[in-house]
Amino acid sequence: MLIKERRLKGVFEIQLEPKGDNRGFFMRVYDDEIFKQYGLHRNWVQENHSLSENKGTIRGFHFQFPPAAETKLVRVISGEVFDVYVDLRKGSPTFGNWDSIILSSENKKMLYIPRGFAHGMCTLVDNSVMLYKVDSYYTPNKEGCIKWDDPQLGVKWPIKGKTIISEKDAKAKSFKEFVETYGGIEV
Repeated sequence: MLIKERRLKGVFEIQLEPKGDNRGFFMRVYDDEIFKQYGLHRNWVQENHSLSENKGTIRGFHFQFPPAAETKLVRVISGEVFDVYVDLRKGSPTFGNWDSIILSSENKKMLYIPRGFAHGMCTLVDNSVMLYKVDSYYTPNKEGCIKWDDPQLGVKWPIKGKTIISEKDAKAKSFKEFVETYGGIEV
């Protein structure tokens, strides 16, 4: 696997390297020793599986507050998503900045998102399936959400027309409300 840091410090793109033959392919998706070399080793405590049946489904921006803040290791095993992460780390020089990457079953990329980031995604095709590991248990009373279409963040979503949003995500706080209330996330 090839690992490189993205524009926002602490986020890493991981390019998986399938070894193929006439039967298909084999691919290592996690190697503790390689992750340790990059300082990315975590004690993964949960793995989540998400299916979005329709193109234009948006989830996010989700995060958890300390002490339940999560590091995520995200990949798409079927379909294609526009994956977005927002820096919420208090005192970070890139606080409030976002970046994105296309994750798909075709490109076989993963994304390592450290604690202190909000995470969201938009499906680019029907029936997109994501798997992601986290290093903290889901804790409902520590959950946070920022509006996916917040104008202050200005994420350039690649989807036009109808979007599918959960009721919870539609009622999320604005980035401004998050900053006024919390100031950021201590990591």
